[in-house]
Amino acid sequence: MDMPPNSWQSMGDYLRATAADVGEKPRALLIISAHWEGERALVTTAEQPGLLFDYYGFPEHTYQLTYAAPGSPRLAQRVTQLLDEAGIQSAVDPQRDLDHGVFVPFKLIYPEADIPIVQLSLVAGLDPAQHLRIGRAIASLRDEGVLIVGSGMSYHNLREFMRPSAASTDASSRFDEWLTANVVGDAKQRDEALATWKSAPDALACHPRAEHLLPLMVVAGAALEDRGRLAFNDRVFGKSVSGYRFG
Repeated sequence: MDMPPNSWQSMGDYLRATAADVGEKPRALLIISAHWEGERALVTTAEQPGLLFDYYGFPEHTYQLTYAAPGSPRLAQRVTQLLDEAGIQSAVDPQRDLDHGVFVPFKLIYPEADIPIVQLSLVAGLDPAQHLRIGRAIASLRDEGVLIVGSGMSYHNLREFMRPSAASTDASSRFDEWLTANVVGDAKQRDEALATWKSAPDALACHPRAEHLLPLMVVAGAALEDRGRLAFNDRVFGKSVSGYRFG
């Protein structure tokens, strides 16, 4: 296995440094996680959401984690308002807890758990153009003190993660180079490229299913004309993995 021993540590260091990179503490967080899909765009409204341990086979202590961030029904209402104004069907979910795509990274980013969190689902069908439209619809939240976060992964082929090979490592590098070149480039070109991501080099080898890439589409849509920048790059189990920031 060609994974450097500090790969996960490197990602952890990146997450711990994110708050300083963002700067002023946001008023609230709107997080789009790869681990929630709905028939329409769903928005959490719980005032004090719990945690959803939506993984299996991990050590017992990983099921005892806590992250007591409050929710924000007010922000949830604002999100559904903006989506409705854009003609995008949405609904609220008062029962949904925060999945591990939220609480795991944010235990490192904002460990105090003192910023209200609302989670926004992906939409079944996983249409990239639709998720770019969702992002554009909620873009004004950025001017209202809300940090919009896409929690996914730029490479997500679990079978190849667990079975490293030169072919899959090379495939991840080619897709990562394509993705980064488009994210940091002209916004119009970026959105056109992301909408047709399946035509990218080795796209389906890196993402047999789109759910871990689509949070990026929402965030890119919300970025409007802002160019992205590469905020993180390393290899995890030998595969190229990148993270991006806008604004």
